[in-house]
Amino acid sequence: MAKSSKTVFVCQACGYQVPRWMGKCPDCGQWDCLVEERQVKAGGVTATAGPSRNQPVAIDTVTRGSEDRFSTGIGEFDRVLGGGLVPGSLVLIGGDPGIGKSTLMLQVLHGLASLGHKVLYVSGEESVRQISLRSRRLETLSANLLVVAETDLDSIMAMLKQVDPGVLVIDSIQTMFNEGLSSVPGSVSQVREAAMRLMLVAKKTGIPTFLVGHVTKEGAIAGPRLLEHMVDTVLYFEGDRHHLFRILRAVKNRFGSTNEIGVFEMSEKGLVQVANPSAIFLSGRSINAPGSVVTTCIEGTRPILVELQALVSSASFGTPRRTILGLDANRVALLVAVMEKKLGMHLMGHDIFMNVAGGVRVGEPAVDVGIVSAVASSFLDQPLQEHTLVCGEVGLTGEVRAVGQLESRLREAAKMGFKRCVVPQDNLRQTGRVKGLPVEGAATISDVIEALF
Repeated sequence: MAKSSKTVFVCQACGYQVPRWMGKCPDCGQWDCLVEERQVKAGGVTATAGPSRNQPVAIDTVTRGSEDRFSTGIGEFDRVLGGGLVPGSLVLIGGDPGIGKSTLMLQVLHGLASLGHKVLYVSGEESVRQISLRSRRLETLSANLLVVAETDLDSIMAMLKQVDPGVLVIDSIQTMFNEGLSSVPGSVSQVREAAMRLMLVAKKTGIPTFLVGHVTKEGAIAGPRLLEHMVDTVLYFEGDRHHLFRILRAVKNRFGSTNEIGVFEMSEKGLVQVANPSAIFLSGRSINAPGSVVTTCIEGTRPILVELQALVSSASFGTPRRTILGLDANRVALLVAVMEKKLGMHLMGHDIFMNVAGGVRVGEPAVDVGIVSAVASSFLDQPLQEHTLVCGEVGLTGEVRAVGQLESRLREAAKMGFKRCVVPQDNLRQTGRVKGLPVEGAATISDVIEALF
């Protein structure tokens, strides 16, 4: 059959195609993201499809494998995956440059190799010698850990048949190249083709595959959104390169919860698991400091205590500033408006700065009372009593609503040595007491302020 080729312009953000160049993508609205690519398609009449090789079966007749999950040897990593690594799964890991993605993958592979699995690390960005130097520094040398520097997809596929690894890591997916496509590595066509071929191999052979992905300046994984739809799990490795702590968070997981997080500390020997994140996030906390409040949030099944810091000062210019780090800025603005209406605090003429200590990001409504308490403490210039914890959701009418899993939150507070807790009044009727931890109920934010100050 004759083949015809044509040139199309493909959006590097969403994969949308247009026949001519445009400054703005009509689909996603991004500017200057259309790149010219040559598209080849076969002409002629499509043949009639034959019978499918795969036939539908009843779901209750599907037999389970002998091993549904297996551990990677790193407990925090297993927690985020949902309990371990599923055979044949495709996992995408993204993060800022220098955050520690390659270090994490090397340590995960070393953990698997130590358990007897033969693993393969394919790098498109480093030479084998560079990987070896880093592995010696991290003390992750193992005879079961195979490394190779390769970017050609066909060579990698042939290598998989020859080596037959138990786990595969591609670092990174943006460097993979298929000679059948004329576009450059990292383009939408190349990333989509590489991810599709690796997905088919993972499902067919049962080899769990990790794809390391670059991120854009907006923080999203580079390439088409189709990439995140194709994989089974999407993990983001978060944190500031200038801080020691790293957080591994799942935003998509077909085999487990997306609320779990794994906490690591960066050291000279690589990433170290943090078994008690509450102690880490509260370390170095100032005692009897106005604007400092400890509250609790639930990440998956784990209660974590975090410190909220607020600074309220007179506005130097006409429009007051609202700088929020680690919290939803719109949520903070809503709560400030509720405080003005229900508590009579005139905050419109004040700058408000808020931060979550430790670099963690909190989005749970249960920290609303903590936000209100921190802002009020800084505004009144009165610190909270030592070893006091607050918790609860705040409504627009100023009521304090009940939160879930309060008993586990209180147990975590008691373990960390807290002596007093202010919680929603409705929770007291349905939650058991924790030994040695006095609990006070509050129905409105006015009750909270009276109890604290």
